[in-house]
Amino acid sequence: MASGVLARGVTVVLERLGTHMWGFPPRLMAPIVVELRPMRTVVWFVWNMPRYERTLRAFGPVRTHLICTLISLVNGCRYCTYAHGRALQLAYLHHYQRLFPLSEHAIGRLRGMPPGAIRHCMVTAAHNAGLYNEVRWLDRAIELTLAEDRSPTERDDVRVSHLVRMFSVLNSVAIASNIDPDEAHSPLNKDRALTLRYDNLRAATGT
Repeated sequence: MASGVLARGVTVVLERLGTHMWGFPPRLMAPIVVELRPMRTVVWFVWNMPRYERTLRAFGPVRTHLICTLISLVNGCRYCTYAHGRALQLAYLHHYQRLFPLSEHAIGRLRGMPPGAIRHCMVTAAHNAGLYNEVRWLDRAIELTLAEDRSPTERDDVRVSHLVRMFSVLNSVAIASNIDPDEAHSPLNKDRALTLRYDNLRAATGT
């Protein structure tokens, strides 16, 4: 009984944290508490989320969500691919005032393809989006995701290596729990004017 109360308490705290950051309680929180157990979940989030937030500030949301989307695609995670694919859409529209070449749904259809094919499609989309400098980050993210040793080898690898290790846990829990996607894991998800504008632009272009 006590463990069940603790698990529910930790889940509620994490769902409230998600609501504070992104405007909704993420469906991933309850499964991750079940998978990792309550106290390990708390330690995991305390260790990983501040590092993730620092990467967001250092890389910016477009690069960060592009990398997270790619990692989740290679790992075959439907939930995180959508969550960060949509976050990428909002970040790109907010920053560049135009649509990213591939919608979150088109990106999701890449899931299950060989890593080389995923890379080709995502690199092509990055080029078409004018994100030429992001290709090296995509390449390194794929290399580390597929590697047995995910330790960073260069200074710039540290943040990518952390994202790869962090999302290996998030992806595995989401896949095992078969969670349906919810919304963008981004503070921009709370900007209703931006999300409505994005949805209307996608609907108008039919992409």
